[in-house]
Amino acid sequence: MPIFYPDILQQGTAARPFEYGDKEVMLYAVGIGMGANPLDERELSFVYENGLKVVPTAVTVLADSVMRGVSAAVPDGLRFSTWDMFKMLHGEQKVEIHKPLPAQGAFTFSDQIIGAFDKGPDKGAIILSESKWFDAAGDVAVTLTTTRFARGDGGFGGPADGAPKPHPTPTRAPDMSLDIVTRPDQAVIYRLNGDRNPLHVDQAFARKGGFDQPILHGLCTYGITCRAVMQGMLDYDSESIASHQVRFSSPVYPGETVTVDMWRDGKEIAFEARIKARDLYVIRNGLTRLR
Repeated sequence: MPIFYPDILQQGTAARPFEYGDKEVMLYAVGIGMGANPLDERELSFVYENGLKVVPTAVTVLADSVMRGVSAAVPDGLRFSTWDMFKMLHGEQKVEIHKPLPAQGAFTFSDQIIGAFDKGPDKGAIILSESKWFDAAGDVAVTLTTTRFARGDGGFGGPADGAPKPHPTPTRAPDMSLDIVTRPDQAVIYRLNGDRNPLHVDQAFARKGGFDQPILHGLCTYGITCRAVMQGMLDYDSESIASHQVRFSSPVYPGETVTVDMWRDGKEIAFEARIKARDLYVIRNGLTRLR
C-alpha cells in the first residue's frame, strides 16, 4: 500500500454540493450529550428548533452525506497513494468556522491532501488533509484539517519535518475544570450522525481491536471538549468560536466522566481532557480561538 510523494499532494475529491437541516444539527448536539436536562434553557437552544444554535464542531458530521462514499483521485499521469487502514490512527482534528453557521444550509464540499511526512519505516507517516465548505457566494465558510498517523506506511521518501506543531499546554493550574458525564449509550446515539464503525457498539468487534468494550468515537470526545469550553468559558456563545483543535491521546469508554481542564488567555482557550478514574489523558494540546 504505497504512498507516492509528491503525487499525494495532488490527491483529493471533486467539489460536491450538500445540505443539512435542523434535524442533523440537533442530532449532533444530542450525540455529544447536550439536552439531557430539558429545563436547562442554555442547552435546550442546541436541541430545539425554536431559535436553534449550532455546535461549531458539528461540521465534522454535517457534510457526512458527501464525505463518505466519495472517491479521491489524482490528475492524469500521477500515481494514486494508498495506506494500511488497519494501522491508521486519527491523530489530530481542527475546525475553523469562518462564518457563523446557520441552523440549516447548503454548501459545496471538497477535500485535498495537503501534507505527507515520512517518519521512517519503523515509525510510519503523518498525512494531513484539508476539507473546505464553500457557500453560495463561493466564499470559504468552514475549513477542517485532519491529521492521521499511518503507522505502517513510513519510508516513502517524503520530508520528515514540517507537520504542524501542537499548541503548548500552560504550566499553571487550570482556570477551570469541568466534569462531563457521558451516557452508557453515548456511542449508540452518536453513531447515528454517520460513523457506523462496529468498534463503537459491537463488543466482539471491540475485543478483536484490543478493547475490553466498545469505545466512544474520537470525534464525539472532540465535540464534548467544545461543549465544555462553551459551557465553562463562553456561557454557550457558540458563534464566538472561530476554531477548535485537539490532539487525540486515548479513547473514552461510554459512561465515563470526562474532565476538561481549561486555561484562558485573551481570545485563546487552551484545554486538555482526562479520565480521573483511570488517571489518563484522552485529549492533549487543545486550543479554542475566539473571534
